[in-house]
Amino acid sequence: MAKFDVYDLSANKVGDIELADSVYGSKINEQAIFDALLRQQSSLRQGTHKVKTRSEVSGGGKKPFRQKGTGRARQGSIRAVQYRGGGIAFGPTPRSHTFKLNRKVRRLALRSGLSQKVQEEKLFVLDSIKFENIKTAQFKKVLDAFYKEGRVKALFVVDVTEEYENAYLSGRNIEGVEMVTVEGLNIFDLVNANKLFLTKAAALKIGEVLADE
Repeated sequence: MAKFDVYDLSANKVGDIELADSVYGSKINEQAIFDALLRQQSSLRQGTHKVKTRSEVSGGGKKPFRQKGTGRARQGSIRAVQYRGGGIAFGPTPRSHTFKLNRKVRRLALRSGLSQKVQEEKLFVLDSIKFENIKTAQFKKVLDAFYKEGRVKALFVVDVTEEYENAYLSGRNIEGVEMVTVEGLNIFDLVNANKLFLTKAAALKIGEVLADE
């Protein structure tokens, strides 16, 4: 178990928490991160790209010239792939770009991403993220407390049992801010964020879910 500082919303230390080394201090597997990122981004592709083959373009029903005696290479249609206006050879057709990635690899990628954030000192554990009211200005104060400089690309992870609705509504219009539940944690948001904020409840639940089997 590793000990982490716990902060309030003003970036003041209010305690500490012990989290699983197997999740937050594991060896970083860059290949697993790459494979999981590729899988997630590939699943977002529509796969609707399409070109016409020589059987689908219009025209070209007549043989352009006789088979023999012209001194030219024989041709059967002016809609063959070598002609302008002809079909496209080996072009894209509608297909799914998704592919399977083993569950163990997906979990390894998340553990590696979390451990990377810890090593880079970009992971912060929050006591809670409960807001009394919906106020964007209050959420900006939280960001100002943790971001002294640089671009805001923050990922907040909460547990579904917490009261986070007001905080979510307060921060959803701020550029560079994402908030997900533990179940919605994904490798793209994790890698894309330059700072990761976990509530205590979320950090403990992630430790339970992603612990080595």
